[in-house]
Amino acid sequence: MTDVTPFSTQVRERTATDHSSSEGADFMADLMRGRGTREDYAALTAQHFFIYEALEAAADAQANDPVAGAFVFESLRRLPSLERDLEFLLGDGWREQIAPLPTTVNYVARINEVGPSWAGGLIAHHYTRYLGDLSGGQYIARLMKRQFELDERGIEFYAFPEIEDAAAFKDAYRALLDGLELDDAERERVIEEIVRAYAYNTELFVDLTAAKAAAAA
Repeated sequence: MTDVTPFSTQVRERTATDHSSSEGADFMADLMRGRGTREDYAALTAQHFFIYEALEAAADAQANDPVAGAFVFESLRRLPSLERDLEFLLGDGWREQIAPLPTTVNYVARINEVGPSWAGGLIAHHYTRYLGDLSGGQYIARLMKRQFELDERGIEFYAFPEIEDAAAFKDAYRALLDGLELDDAERERVIEEIVRAYAYNTELFVDLTAAKAAAAA
């Protein structure tokens, strides 16, 4: 390979616009600025449940893979905390109250397509979700806790009790990315999958906005 730029740097630079676009989607912007409701937050949490159900099943399938397996950390697992959050937010019958929105259906289908069998595919979706949870997700948790007067219940999704130093963990994760032995074509393929993942997240916020409007009509 002629390009010596660290892969994690390539990823960050190539996806900066996609990331900011996702963060700026109207649904999330309203929620972050105090214009959303507790029901909006519960609706977002419900969609996360379906996404992480697929993502963590794919991670389990790749746990012994010589490449992807290095990214599968038990300390990152979110599904149990999502289940507890939804029980707190929606009650005992939460499973019967939630359904995936159209973008979530497509997002889950894509994870199921590439995650269990392509190391780069799992890494792309894994990186997009978990590093975001460890970064901006921590700010989201503080805002939701204050706005909706939550204690630790309801925001467990954003808590990583087994990770003592999030910054150090993220640095180590990026070092794993930099250590991947990928040719230029495969690097490009992984970056394109990360861009796709960010697009799903942006489109999900659009769906959530539409679902809220339909419910209010």
